[in-house]
Amino acid sequence: MTLTDLQAAFRGQRVFLTGHTGFKGAWLTVLLEQLGAQVYGYSLPPAERSLYRQLDADSLCIQSDLADLNHYDWLAARIREARPHYVLHLAAQSLVRRSYREPRYTFGTNTQGTVHLLDAVREAALAEACAIVAITTDKVYANPEDGRPFTEDDPLGGHDPYSASKAAAEIAIDSYRKSFFADGPIALASARAGNVIGAGDWADDRILPDFVRAAELGQTLVVRNPAAVRPWQHAIEPLYGYLVLAARLRHSPRTYARAYNFGPLPTDELSVREVVEQALAAWPGHPGYRAPAISDQPHEAGLLRLDVTRARSELGWQPRLTAGEAIALTVSGYQALAGASATDARAYVQRVWREYLDRVA
Repeated sequence: MTLTDLQAAFRGQRVFLTGHTGFKGAWLTVLLEQLGAQVYGYSLPPAERSLYRQLDADSLCIQSDLADLNHYDWLAARIREARPHYVLHLAAQSLVRRSYREPRYTFGTNTQGTVHLLDAVREAALAEACAIVAITTDKVYANPEDGRPFTEDDPLGGHDPYSASKAAAEIAIDSYRKSFFADGPIALASARAGNVIGAGDWADDRILPDFVRAAELGQTLVVRNPAAVRPWQHAIEPLYGYLVLAARLRHSPRTYARAYNFGPLPTDELSVREVVEQALAAWPGHPGYRAPAISDQPHEAGLLRLDVTRARSELGWQPRLTAGEAIALTVSGYQALAGASATDARAYVQRVWREYLDRVA
């Protein structure tokens, strides 16, 4: 889908976006506003240091509610008021290591929070067609780490609480799809994205935010798992995919009401060490990194690959940026956003979106 196609699908449409104050949510809010959509955001308050705050993204929303998914009555009221044509569910506790520290919160947000959202849409009894795209993760699969890229039909699982909570959310999504949304105006799909990078992400325990913080402090970056391989991609790649899926789902609800993987091609995957070294090449003067042996750290998968054949063949989506281009764009983006005003930060994000959509065209 080109920019013109997306504008036709979203202009004037009401979009209920959960997690709009997060890193991916901020990038998506900017694009939706560019497309002429009416954004109704629902999320926890943004972190003190966040892209959302820097962009003054509240001004891009018709309504911005700062609330928890588990505040069901409030959530349900907001859904009824918005009467959405689209629901994009990004809100989550998205950190693996935090999930070990806070498993109850992680399951409550990722699993029960998803159920709350879906039930709020069900109970709203929407009269117009509504497409729901619920975002989970590439980590929903039972992972034997045998090197085979996962397809959407592979068994679900999860060693850590984050992965398990998202796999449980996928089971709930499939149940709602079959039990309540098999016909009628509401259609439901899920999206499983690989590891995303991009300027404006300040989450803890993520390699490139840690890389930038180390540069700011003049400290050597500590890399925990340098050999771990992940399906890295710039955030704009799956975000564009979510909108393509949502638009197709609303137009042909029974065709696209299923799960889709979004990630790089298997030939374009990198280890953590390779990501850091490419980032160093794009950031002269960085203090560098070290990879000490760390014992007693919680389990994290060493190898994870995605098969994106379904998204390519059914949605016409495919990755446009190589991993190297994604890393270079991320590093230059952090540098461009450093100290930028809301106007300049927003102009940067808008420009990146325009240039990306030009490549899609």
